[in-house]
Formats: sequence, structure tokens, C-alpha cells
Amino acid sequence: MSEEALNIVRWVVMPILGVAVLLNGWRILRGPTLADRVVGLELITTSGIAIAACSAVVADQPALLDVSLVLALVAFIATLAYARFLEKKK
Repeated sequence: MSEEALNIVRWVVMPILGVAVLLNGWRILRGPTLADRVVGLELITTSGIAIAACSAVVADQPALLDVSLVLALVAFIATLAYARFLEKKK
């Protein structure tokens, strides 16, 4: 990857993802319902996946892509667990 593209990832994409994590953390703290908090947590996990993938590109560490994959699987299982919880609640 070109140095210019790596600089864009470093100085544009990563700070935007950091702001996204902060805003979603605020949603978790302020969320009036459990669903709002779960959505905020899901978005933080998605941002974490993006951060790990960007870090893998910038640092040239393909092992971080495995971290992204594991985070995606955990987020999927958590979403399924929450959906099952809501279904049993009715």
C-alpha cells in the first residue's frame, strides 16, 4: 500500500473511529432502554473491528485481522443472545 494511503488511514480514519467509540460509549451511558445500550455496545464492537483492521494495514500485522474476525464472531453471538433474551421476555 502506498505511503499516502497509510497516512490517510493514520490521520483521518483512525481519529474518526475513535470519535465513534466515544459517541457510542455515551449512548451506552445515556441509553434510556436496554436496547439502546445493546446497540451502543454493538457499534463499539464494530468500531473495534474497524480499528483492528486499520491497525493491521498500518502496522503490516496480519495477525490483527484474526482479532477482527474474533471480535466479529463475539459480536454476532452477543446479538443472538440478546435476541433470544427478548424473545423469551415476551
